[in-house]
Amino acid sequence: MTTSIFDSRVYRPTAGFMDAPVTWTLDGCRLAIVGMPFDCGIHPTRIGSRLGPASIREQSGLVRPYHPPLDDTNPLSELGVIDCGDALVTPGRPEPSFEVMEEAVWRIAREGVATLTMGGDGLVTLPQLRAWRRIHDDLCVIHVDAHTDAYPVTGQDRVSPATTFTIAAEEGLIDAASTFHVGARGPVFMGGVFEHTKGIGYHLIPDVEMRRQGLEATASLLQERLAGRKVYLCWDMDVFDPSCAPGVATPTWEGLSAAEGLGFLRSLAGLDIVSVDVNTVSPPHDVGGMTAFLAGCVMLEGMRLVAASPSLDRQ
Repeated sequence: MTTSIFDSRVYRPTAGFMDAPVTWTLDGCRLAIVGMPFDCGIHPTRIGSRLGPASIREQSGLVRPYHPPLDDTNPLSELGVIDCGDALVTPGRPEPSFEVMEEAVWRIAREGVATLTMGGDGLVTLPQLRAWRRIHDDLCVIHVDAHTDAYPVTGQDRVSPATTFTIAAEEGLIDAASTFHVGARGPVFMGGVFEHTKGIGYHLIPDVEMRRQGLEATASLLQERLAGRKVYLCWDMDVFDPSCAPGVATPTWEGLSAAEGLGFLRSLAGLDIVSVDVNTVSPPHDVGGMTAFLAGCVMLEGMRLVAASPSLDRQ
């Protein structure tokens, strides 16, 4: 007997990423895709990440599953990948949208299936962490981003993409002492941001340090420190340089090249990754869909990471 997780209050059907089957039946599935078409609508100059999932799916027609000579397997077939469509959110309304995003992920995670999601701005990570916290009470995070998203919480801006990981720590959703923010760099709009991030208890590996010690050494450190732990991988597309990913909410120069970023992803293989969260594609600011295309490639590498995870049982 097959059981569908579909609920019209939670999911909206869409086309399938890389032509993955659009279904809500998890039999034989080890990884399910969900779009998170949400942004707060508060960015001073760039609003549009709510359109990210649709653009990534469109550009996924350019993504090919085989990658010789590095990998000659098809992770979609290996994992039985399905696309559950988009979470039925309302951009600009965080709290009701959070409830839907959490439920959309929870319905998949509780069945022992990994999730691969696409945003949406960086705030879509918070409800997903709430969902995974219900499965793993010692969840670790690798947050690869040009920004820490762990800014001080103040007044009316308490809930924003800048405070995602501040709130996550306050709510005890993740193990801050085993969570790494990787690739952060300036300029930023306020002082003391890096010190605040470290003061929460997070490990911070800024871009300058990552480059000084080398990407391979940084990945080796993560492999060593997080071996045997359940890991949530959050990948913000603005960690890439705007020369290869211009369509993001907050572009920041001196980022990773496409080759550096995708290579760094591959070097994380072997960690027990339960979820991959790719966010902050903003199609109105993209050029020829290149950021969405690159995000699709990041998602494909995310599938390979899940396929290489040491534990098959996510419960």
